[in-house]
Amino acid sequence: MRYTKVRTVGSGTSSTGREALSSARRAAPSIPQASAPARPRGRPKGPFTQHRRLDTLRALLQRHPKGLTIYELARELEVTPRSMRRYLAEVRRDLDLVSTTSKPGGTRLWRLAPGEAPRRVEVRRTQAYALLAARRLFEPMRGSTLYEEIDLAAQQLLGVARRPGRGPNAGVADARLEERFLYLPFAPKDYAAHTEALDDLFQAVADLRPLSCRYRRAKDGREDKVLIHPYAMVLYKDAIYCVGLHAGRGEIRTFLLDRMRDTECATTERFDLPANFRVEDYFQGTFGIWSGGASTHVVIDFSAKVADFVRTRKVHPSQVIEELQGGGVRLSLDIGDMTELTSWVLGFGETARVLEPPDLVARVKKELQQAVANYDAAPEDRPKVKKSRSS
Repeated sequence: MRYTKVRTVGSGTSSTGREALSSARRAAPSIPQASAPARPRGRPKGPFTQHRRLDTLRALLQRHPKGLTIYELARELEVTPRSMRRYLAEVRRDLDLVSTTSKPGGTRLWRLAPGEAPRRVEVRRTQAYALLAARRLFEPMRGSTLYEEIDLAAQQLLGVARRPGRGPNAGVADARLEERFLYLPFAPKDYAAHTEALDDLFQAVADLRPLSCRYRRAKDGREDKVLIHPYAMVLYKDAIYCVGLHAGRGEIRTFLLDRMRDTECATTERFDLPANFRVEDYFQGTFGIWSGGASTHVVIDFSAKVADFVRTRKVHPSQVIEELQGGGVRLSLDIGDMTELTSWVLGFGETARVLEPPDLVARVKKELQQAVANYDAAPEDRPKVKKSRSS
């Protein structure tokens, strides 16, 4: 953007000259002016906007150690010089900036102070590939400012990964290993409709701030207004959970992001993270992030068809595997909450049989009987498909 000085008519202009100029302006045909695209007023939304702008400004000044003028900074950050002056006054609380001139009365330049050292993390190509392998894990968060931050880091890692190698890999820069070494989510959720709640939750966890929301209960669908002290944010089976204190009940619970609505992260309040809190205490391996009461001893036999699969999986910290005659295996474990254990066992079909406890045996049998009943139902008893409004 180029700024030019415009010479205006001074007060010394004669009245005749002013009248002639006014008449000429009235007589001149009006020329339609190209309207500039409307720029949204105020600060962009999102709790991480200030951090991104700080990082952008820091990176810009690191590339120009001698400093830049207000106009150069404004052009690079796509703001007006007036906004840039206001922004510099704000960021000086977070960045150590120095204002200098090359000579008395010269142009004022802004640069980083010598003590504002670049923040760098040295990463080798192999380390970059390993970190990039997990980037698909965050795809469900696309659209949130948290995802934008993670994606920015991934782009920087890609720059490292695509550098030519050394030694046996000298000159190899197009192997595209970052496209061939990946983690693929099993059944990722789509959080496009929950991006604001996701950002509020992350901000509350990161800054230890209370989070208020309307939370939908799973058992009856009712919504309650709750206040949460979020201790941890957990990705489990490609879904997002929060482990935190239900302030109204004084209990540590697990909250699913999908059921949160109208979230609001407190801006003036904070809470203390309990010294004895360990998020691992709320994990049950493959069987969820719910902590139950007293542990229950579970024993399951698996046939030889799936024995190798069971042997090579660590499904719970307490598990013990014993060999059975005929090639099968017996899995024993102590678990506090069996919410997901039933569906996990049913997934093995006829290759698994629960021996203990009796209530789990009964639960599995009931599920199997209901499944058979579904297949025995007559065609006329099947639910009818609802017609869409457009059909």
